[in-house]
Amino acid sequence: MRSIFLKEVNAFFSSLIGYIVIGTFLVLLGLVMFVFPDTSVLEYEYASLNQLFDIAPLIFMFLIPAITMRSFAEEYQSGTMELLATRPVSDWHIIFGKYLASLLLVAFALLPTLLYYYTIYQLGEPVGNLDSGAIAGSYIGLFFLAGAFVAIGLFSSSITSNQIVAFVLATFLCFLLYYGFNYFSRLPILVGKSDDVVQMFGIDYHYRSVSRGLLDSRDLVYFLSVVALFLMTTLVSLERRKW
Repeated sequence: MRSIFLKEVNAFFSSLIGYIVIGTFLVLLGLVMFVFPDTSVLEYEYASLNQLFDIAPLIFMFLIPAITMRSFAEEYQSGTMELLATRPVSDWHIIFGKYLASLLLVAFALLPTLLYYYTIYQLGEPVGNLDSGAIAGSYIGLFFLAGAFVAIGLFSSSITSNQIVAFVLATFLCFLLYYGFNYFSRLPILVGKSDDVVQMFGIDYHYRSVSRGLLDSRDLVYFLSVVALFLMTTLVSLERRKW
């Protein structure tokens, strides 16, 4: 598993697309945080990173599929999946190696955003007038969100040899699981009856809960369940070659 993990990380940073994806993510967040007047923190009267945590899930819907789209699709396309399968590693080791590598790459993309935290920290009046506890909770929520999206991306990449198809499918599934249940809950047949229950099936509901700084075990179980579900379906997808 370690060799697969290192292979994935090296492959990502040895190509230009890795730096483009991370650079685009940081530039978009910077524009939202400090340039666009409707969301710029400079236009507000209090120090906050809410803009970052509000826009980051939307950017993740495109960033993470771009990271994971090549995980299995490229292996199928180049014919190296069969070679990988002959090595003394199980399918689970292959999946976890690729999963951890993709999650690490997302962490690399998030790490420079601490500069935004430092900037807002210094802009506060007085300096440091910032709810660091809530921000820490938001970062934890964002990391769990990334974990769920990475699992979705791996599943999408495992069912096709076309990287573009894998990207589009992963983006669609991430959008559906994040926003879809909120839209479904607004259907007239559900409003006032079971709309709250429907919303609880969506990622957005639990992400918002964790972002308040309160780590509820129900939210953690939800994220871990989503990750486990899509990793299991990825395993089933890989085992198709044995059928």
